[in-house]
Amino acid sequence: MLVRLADERATGVLVRDGGTLYLADGQVVHAESPDAPGLDVLLTASGRLRPDNWADAVAQAASRREVGRYLVDSGQVADGELEICHLGALFDAAFFALARASGPSRFRYGVAHWMGRVRPVPTRVVEREALRRSRLLDSVWPHPAVDTAPVERRPDPAGRALSPRRQSLLDLADGVRTPAAIARELGRPAFNTLIEVRRLAAAGLIGTPDGSGTPAPTGSAAPAAATAEATEPPSVLDSALLRRLRDALEATL
Repeated sequence: MLVRLADERATGVLVRDGGTLYLADGQVVHAESPDAPGLDVLLTASGRLRPDNWADAVAQAASRREVGRYLVDSGQVADGELEICHLGALFDAAFFALARASGPSRFRYGVAHWMGRVRPVPTRVVEREALRRSRLLDSVWPHPAVDTAPVERRPDPAGRALSPRRQSLLDLADGVRTPAAIARELGRPAFNTLIEVRRLAAAGLIGTPDGSGTPAPTGSAAPAAATAEATEPPSVLDSALLRRLRDALEATL
């Protein structure tokens, strides 16, 4: 359906269980998912924008569908800064929206998001990036159930030392919070959180919901993918757009 909508240069919203994609002239201009922190979280948690300033921008410009433009014109966020943060939120949400388990697709023509256009992205770029992320996650720990289930910490008799970033995630693994909830609480991009969750699962530090898979034995040499720090690896995208996105995401971690 997404390919067809791109070919016909459709404008509207593609709705799936895992999220929504907003299209304008066949390109993706916005994406949302309950499993990914939105632009508001990425901007406010990082300190780039105060929550009340975000609320004011929505109140002032949502009816005109120009919230992004308002933030820039009012001097609260730089144009390039907004673009990069928006791309990060878009790719995160699109990953969940395009997942195979996301259910049936429905498209409503003519619907526009109140954020307005920031940086349209070709549908093929969004699809390709979602596939790259899926393959990367499976290369770390091929059990996607951990992506949406409550994260539960497992005992570590060896008392392995962790980086502050991983430790802060593990401290929130209470068996109630999901990776999405942890990402929101920490103000981090969803995909970077998923990478860490899968690596911790592969190392046996958190449980895999269905009990499948065998974590690396405590004290043994775990795969490099499970022990390396989470960074954005080389992408299949060769555009300047993703290079800018990667730099921005790494700077927020």
